[in-house]
Amino acid sequence: MKTLIAILGLSAMLSAADGSALFQKCAACHGLKAEKPALGKSEVIAGWKADKTLDALKGYKAGTRNTKGMGAIMKGQTATLSEGDMKTIAEYVAGLK
Repeated sequence: MKTLIAILGLSAMLSAADGSALFQKCAACHGLKAEKPALGKSEVIAGWKADKTLDALKGYKAGTRNTKGMGAIMKGQTATLSEGDMKTIAEYVAGLK
């Protein structure tokens, strides 16, 4: 049982590290802890529920979210993200407060 708990703990730490690394691309506009409104125009995303962030990222990647606002910039930012990358970022953002 202790081994399983240790593995789960290590997995969570690696996921957070991956999320932090993936989020670096986002930090220029959203802040290191997602505490800033991107380019002074968006909501602060720190603490968003993971499913909300994931839906937003998928919408930006598909070109269906905020097409008259920041959508064009975000479409470019999300273009190379895999579904797994987006989930990892979403979980990381959910943990930021």
